[in-house]
Amino acid sequence: MKVGERLPDLVRTITLTDMVAYGGATWDSHRLHYDPGFAARAGMERPVVDGQMFGALFGEQLTRCLEKGQWISRLFFRNTAPTYAQETVVCEAEVTGVEGGLTLIQLRASVGDRLVVAAAGAELSTT
Repeated sequence: MKVGERLPDLVRTITLTDMVAYGGATWDSHRLHYDPGFAARAGMERPVVDGQMFGALFGEQLTRCLEKGQWISRLFFRNTAPTYAQETVVCEAEVTGVEGGLTLIQLRASVGDRLVVAAAGAELSTT
């Protein structure tokens, strides 16, 4: 990987089924993530994607691009806006630094022109 290189985008429409499966896998069964009536009463348009699901999306995106002997040693992000069921998320990644056995990646996620994850990045380490 080289500085300035953009990794392939991960584009995913997150369905209510995806959200229920993620909630089951992570033991996070909050009704805000699957119940349209509950979400509406909480002032949301529809069920809200669990913010931690972006860690799984970024992990998938990065894992697809790892070079031999490389692993994700650090992943961090901050959600900036809610993402709702049935929205299409675009995860972007760009290499910002390569030094020794460490590769720095800047991450972001958006839905249309709405930035939903910022102040995000990853460190990839090599053996």
